[in-house]
Order: sequence, then structure tokens, then C-alpha cells
Amino acid sequence: MAQVLRTPEQRFAGIPGFPYRPRWTEVGGLRIAHVDEGPSNADPVLLLHGEPTWSFLYRKMIPVLVAAGHRVIAPDLVGFGRSDKPAEAADYSYLNHVKWMSAWLEANDLRHVTLFCQDWGSLIGLRMAADMPERFARIVLGNGGLPTGATPMPPAFRVWRAFSRWSPWFPIGRIVNAGCVTKLSEAEIAAYDAPFPETRYKIAARLFPGFVPASPDDPERSNNERAWETFEQWKKPFLTLFSSRDPITRGGERMWQERVPGAKGQPHAIVRGAGHFLQEDKGAQIAEAMARFIRDTPSAPAAHDATP
Repeated sequence: MAQVLRTPEQRFAGIPGFPYRPRWTEVGGLRIAHVDEGPSNADPVLLLHGEPTWSFLYRKMIPVLVAAGHRVIAPDLVGFGRSDKPAEAADYSYLNHVKWMSAWLEANDLRHVTLFCQDWGSLIGLRMAADMPERFARIVLGNGGLPTGATPMPPAFRVWRAFSRWSPWFPIGRIVNAGCVTKLSEAEIAAYDAPFPETRYKIAARLFPGFVPASPDDPERSNNERAWETFEQWKKPFLTLFSSRDPITRGGERMWQERVPGAKGQPHAIVRGAGHFLQEDKGAQIAEAMARFIRDTPSAPAAHDATP
């Protein structure tokens, strides 16, 4: 990488409702940030954000899960939050993000993981789980998926992809606000803008929609199809929590419930009154549902082995 941008730490001073200090892991010359809260000897709950957010998205869920006794880890993807941001578009790809976060997971030696993933957190996180099933005990999927390009994308996604590519105006905080039912305060909008002091810091946020496999000839189609083969044999607990008011992913939970063995009989729910960023609209409710799911699906011993 010719150049890497690093958001000045003072940009994160006074972030509302997010008192968590960052921890750092270096992967391939990049510094990846994460927060790590709760008892260090508890099995980890891994919260993966998507586009164009960062771990601030989970501020309503972290305290609920910690209060339930869990260790909660929320990283910032490369190009987002406090993590490093390669300055060249050519450094980014779907595959590179999977590799970076997989290396981060291994470097932190996380095991017995309960994964919650949404949006791009699911495109990356589900690939990580399929590649390293021995590290994951259970999965909770919210407003996300693992597209292969074999089916048409919804119109709302096509509009979003065109906007991200062509619009000269790309106000990240306002974009997140538009994806919520409960509108954000100006301070919260500013918190989503904080990682991006200049346009050149927004490269990943601009590129991510174009990396979603949306056609049969996408370079990541075969990798996602292989991941689907793993999930079609996945017997560990798998829960879907999709929101009722997301025009992009609404209805996408059904394929997971039908195709993943571990999803059978689970307490799947539609989160009413939530938009695309359900963590903002109903974060505490989702965290409570996750805590019940973890309690009711003990992971030892079967979920700790290498069998999906």
C-alpha cells in the first residue's frame, strides 16, 4: 500500500454514548481498531458493522450484552471508524476485507464466538464463519446476507449503488440517518461523520456498494457459493432478526431459515419499527433477544468443534 490514512484521534473526542477506548491489532501493515468490553474470560460476542458505519453503531447493544455477562467485541472495518484507511481505491476489494478481518480474528485468537452481523458486516462475517467454523458457536443475522449475483438486486439497492458511485455529495451521517426510522440527533450524525474528516477518507464507503455481488460474473460469486455450501450443512444455532422497514433486505431472512439446518426451530423475529440500521432503531431489543438466544442455545460441547 502506497499510503494509509489514519483519522486523528481528536475527531472522536466527545462522541455521545460511546465511552469505550479503542484497542489495536496490526494486520498486514494496517492498524485495525476494536472495542472490547465485559469479562475477559467470557465467550465473545462479535458485532460486525457494515456500510457506511463504524462500531459506534453498537453503542445501544454493548451495555445490554455486557450486563448479561458477555464479553463484547466490536471492530471497525478497514476504511471505517478508527481503523486505518488505505488511500488508493485499488487497495480495496471484497476479498481483501475478508482477508483483513479473518487475520484480525486469528490475531486476537477469538473462539466460541457468537457473531452478530448486518449489512456489509454479514458479507464479510459470514465468509469468516464459513472459512473458520471451528471458531464460531452461533450466528445472529440482521438485515444482511451473502449474495452470489444469481438473483436480481432490489431497486433500492441499485439506486444506492448509483448514488454512492456518482453523487458529488456523500454525507455519511445523513446517509445513516436516512436508513433509520428513529431519526438521529445532530451529535449522532456528527459521530458517524467523525471518521471521515476529508473526502479522501471516504474511499471504502464509496466503493463498498459496488463490491456487492450483483451479477453472475462477479469475481466473488464462487467464494460466496462455497460459503453457502457450508451454511447448508450448518447445524450450530442460527438466528435471523430482520427489520420490517428495510427496503433492501426485507424478506431476505426466509432463505436462511429454509436453507440452514441450525436455523430450524429458532426464535426468529421480525423487528417492527426498524429500518436498515436496526441497531439504531431497536438496539436494546436486539441485544436482549441475543442474550436470550445465547442463554437458550448452550454451545458446549457440539458447537465448539470444527463441524459446521
